[in-house]
Amino acid sequence: MASTSLPVTLDDVLAAQELLKGIVRPTPLEFSRALSDRVGAEVHLKCENLQRAGSFKIRGAYTRMSRLSDEEKARGVVAASAGNHAQGVALAAQMLGITSTVFMPLGAPIPKLVATRGYGAHVEQLGTSIDECLVRAKQFEVETGAVLIHPFDHVDIVAGAGTCGLEILEQCPDVKTILVSVGGGGLLAGIATAVKAKRPDVRVIGVQAEKAAAYPPSLSAGKPVPLATMATMADGIAVGCPGEVPYAIVQELVDSIETVSEEMLSRALLFLLERAKLVVEPAGAATVARLMDAGEEAHEGPIVAVLSGGNIDPLLLLRIIRHGLAAAGRYLQLRVRVPDSPGSLAGLLADLADADANVLEIEHVRTSANLPVDEVEIAVQLEAKGRAHCEELLGALHDKGYSVVFG
Repeated sequence: MASTSLPVTLDDVLAAQELLKGIVRPTPLEFSRALSDRVGAEVHLKCENLQRAGSFKIRGAYTRMSRLSDEEKARGVVAASAGNHAQGVALAAQMLGITSTVFMPLGAPIPKLVATRGYGAHVEQLGTSIDECLVRAKQFEVETGAVLIHPFDHVDIVAGAGTCGLEILEQCPDVKTILVSVGGGGLLAGIATAVKAKRPDVRVIGVQAEKAAAYPPSLSAGKPVPLATMATMADGIAVGCPGEVPYAIVQELVDSIETVSEEMLSRALLFLLERAKLVVEPAGAATVARLMDAGEEAHEGPIVAVLSGGNIDPLLLLRIIRHGLAAAGRYLQLRVRVPDSPGSLAGLLADLADADANVLEIEHVRTSANLPVDEVEIAVQLEAKGRAHCEELLGALHDKGYSVVFG
């Protein structure tokens, strides 16, 4: 049972749900046959990537901002975000008639920048992380009197996010396991608050990118502990230190925090594109990455994986697709040395065709200090059918006497 001393209760989440009627829409819960077959249990996807402004963030932002006094609203609001919270704050501010300023990292995805400005927010960029932007946002709060709308460390933010958990229980009454992407912990804490109060038997699991996982060391230390460094494509959950409010809830109510690699994030994003027909950002795909990596019977079903957001830069999406294809053995880069004589290139291409490999790009290098004068190097990018096919292809080239170098 949840402690009565926790900062957010079920009543808080229910009050937020009432407040959000007509503001947010219940997002779809989609059954994934492909993922269910892979995991060996019934899996549903909670599509917060289809929420207004492209993520769950509007739930907490509107809840927090609608409760400001008239005097506070007149002073405006300030926020720090890599993009999703920025859009949630900007949209809520537009709906409530509040002036908003948002600090975003220099590397924030362009679509998130454009969307935030499109909702009417004044955006300034600095630093490389949410944490650096948060420091500046707090300074701005002191300088101007604007109200800081924290991305995760406030009871209203957590309560608003918890309405997603209420929807999950309504849409999948027999759910046994819920996986939630974790950055600062607002969404995880909110969902855990709602779900554990109604169904304490449900396992609630947080998932972090392993190169930006602040919760495991913090839980071990018994308090929020900042990370020294972070490096992940999942900018939406790249938070260096848990918030005090969500940490208290996660520490007591969440069953476990698990991590996923960058490779699995890219493979999960590709899987969602191909098999679920869903555009999801890396942070939103972390839960699916964990399911794909955990193997069969790791979690009891029915399982709900929350897709927390879908705001991804198309250029990043292209890179991740290529990375995901390579990780799945469907994209291969090789350099092959052949004699510098007529027909060598044609022979290599014929041998690749015989191995059923599709050539995507090719570069013919004749002059290099590292090449003997009687050889040329051919760099080839190939489309393959999986890891087994890659091994067959490399074996066929080796049998024909080619010198093959990866990369």
